[in-house]
Amino acid sequence: MSDTVFAPTAVPTPIPLGEILPWAIFAGILMLLAIYFIGAEEGATSLISGMYVHEFVHDGRHLLGFPCH
Repeated sequence: MSDTVFAPTAVPTPIPLGEILPWAIFAGILMLLAIYFIGAEEGATSLISGMYVHEFVHDGRHLLGFPCH
């Protein structure tokens, strides 16, 4: 048998907060938009006329427990 031991020499460097922050804000805005369209885009609070958005997110609304009809 061999007595060699795997010892990695590369140490991961932390990502600076200044590089993560814009992506975190972008992801947060996308999540808020998704929650709005799934949870509130219906009826009197609707920003988009018609039932297209409602029908598109209908199953997701039931899956996440939002009341629908």
